[in-house]
Amino acid sequence: MGSKPVSSRSVFLLSIKRVIMCGICGFNWNDQSLIRSMADSIRHRGPDQKGSFCCDEMSLGFRRLSIIDLSENGRQPMFNEDKTVCLVFNGEIYNFQQLREELEGKGHVFRSRADSEVIIHAYEEWGIDSINRLRGMFAYGLYDLNRKRLLLVRDRIGIKPLYYTYKNGRLLFASEIKAILEDPQVERRVNFQAMYDYLGFEFVPAPETMFADIYKIPAGHYLLFENQEIHQEQYWDLKFHPGENKLTFNEAVEKMREHLDIAVQSHLVSDVPLGVFLSGGLDSSCIVALMRKHLTGSFKTFTIGYEDKSFSELDYAQIVADYCETDHQVLMLDTLKPEYVEKTLWHLDEPMTDLSTVPLYLLCKQAREHVTVCLSGEGADESFAGYDRFKASRLATWFNLMPGPLRRQVVGRFMDLLPDQPQKKGAVNMLKRFVEGANLDPAGQHLRWQYFLNSVLEENLLNSSFRSQLNMDPFRRVREYSERCDAGGDRVNREIYLDMRFMMTDSVLMKVDRMSMASSLEIRVPLLDHVLVEFMASLPGDWKLKGMTTKYIFRAALEGLLPDTIVHRGKQGYSLPVKQLLRGDLKSYMVELLNDSRLIRENMDSAYINRLIEEHCAMKHNHNHVLWALINIAIWHNRFFQ
Repeated sequence: MGSKPVSSRSVFLLSIKRVIMCGICGFNWNDQSLIRSMADSIRHRGPDQKGSFCCDEMSLGFRRLSIIDLSENGRQPMFNEDKTVCLVFNGEIYNFQQLREELEGKGHVFRSRADSEVIIHAYEEWGIDSINRLRGMFAYGLYDLNRKRLLLVRDRIGIKPLYYTYKNGRLLFASEIKAILEDPQVERRVNFQAMYDYLGFEFVPAPETMFADIYKIPAGHYLLFENQEIHQEQYWDLKFHPGENKLTFNEAVEKMREHLDIAVQSHLVSDVPLGVFLSGGLDSSCIVALMRKHLTGSFKTFTIGYEDKSFSELDYAQIVADYCETDHQVLMLDTLKPEYVEKTLWHLDEPMTDLSTVPLYLLCKQAREHVTVCLSGEGADESFAGYDRFKASRLATWFNLMPGPLRRQVVGRFMDLLPDQPQKKGAVNMLKRFVEGANLDPAGQHLRWQYFLNSVLEENLLNSSFRSQLNMDPFRRVREYSERCDAGGDRVNREIYLDMRFMMTDSVLMKVDRMSMASSLEIRVPLLDHVLVEFMASLPGDWKLKGMTTKYIFRAALEGLLPDTIVHRGKQGYSLPVKQLLRGDLKSYMVELLNDSRLIRENMDSAYINRLIEEHCAMKHNHNHVLWALINIAIWHNRFFQ
């Protein structure tokens, strides 16, 4: 399957690199007790070591999960030689060795083999511009004691999280919101605009969070705190440069294979056991095949399965595991316990309705019993145009030729009369969802098929007091992002931009970070290496979505690396069968939770919610998205406010 494989230990020796996943926090005054409390609140992110630094105007805290360099050399907070620059860092720098050699050539002296130390010396050499030289996933806080300047940085793609609040001269930051809430002076208030946006998109778009006055640092941004003022700036964006790429399709396929190979190989560095999440889909299967190319011996793969075959990909995962000769582990889920939902909400810090969150949490718990690091295929559906919504958007071009009144009043009403269908007869359900999305505001572009509020729900679900506080233009932020995109008239690439920059960071990547760190497991996402992502952006959209074939060029690049049954199969995913669970095992839990929630009672129509429950359980309609969103809101509010 390619070049001669090398052992994982050999890869490490060639790279001379170490990695730390962890949690970071800090604030702009001296309080050793509070910084310890903040760090302890995110102990799950780093159970192996803790550290703190306090001076008159800054406190920094750290929790460490050691992956490589298990010695004390990698302890944080980390300083330069004269202790004028202090760093707390979460992540991994893939080009550490090249940067280290360049900096040593300029006279910098390294005291460890830690990739985090290169950030300090790069800052000394190039200042804030040093951010652009880093290749990896990272979030860090760097304090310059001479300038009394704090620099907070989040990686280009947004793989690692970073939150902050700044009010009444007090700045706090952390990897998770719960650490910021350790400060008793941080007031807990619901962000109602964020709650409205969440009900539609099922996540809270950056920079908002569900907590008023607590914000996300957006992907590809840094925040500078100096002279008691904060300044936030974008240092990277996804650029498509239409018309500049002169490669033929076959040349692009070969180039893509090279980028995929480099990206996966760079993620294999570890001094601890390493595995991979294998769903049986194209993305994770690609990673497993490339790992096999570079590693000798067995490595573990982990898969979730369901008794309901319509949700299960076990057969495909087994094909890949056998083909690549992995030590395959299967986690079977037959039901969903409320305690799992509540546990995931605690780790998420804010509601996020991705139906695969709980399965991922359970998979991470199982994987952590065997390994400390797992690779996963997140990001390919966004970057390579893999979601069904890309196809729906293309089909909508023809559907929208039908006069609007005919679409809404005839086709729409007819679809609304059809009862919900069982999962195995899901074609009607998909058609109903397509018609509903097609009738939403075109400003939402293809995200209309990922938006779950409509005018009827808004009018009946949200009470007048709640609505009076809101900007009820649901796609206002979508338009903002669309205006930034340089893809010109390439519709597919414009939609990829929205997925990558608007949706993915605060939904998919938030889920992956939180559910893995809940079990002190590091997840690496090689298909989101920013060099690979930039290369994909340089290619025409029609090479990614060709007709109704998603990931067209990606499939071409993987021919010969994987069996044809994997390369040419459709997308399935491993989300929970929530629709059925709300009609069965979770019904009483749902009814009690939604009727007892103070937040829901005060802002929504309880009678209408009970009507939705009744219609859903009677299979008149499928309301699982709005009901699951409300369940998450109720649990979140109970946990963080009551």
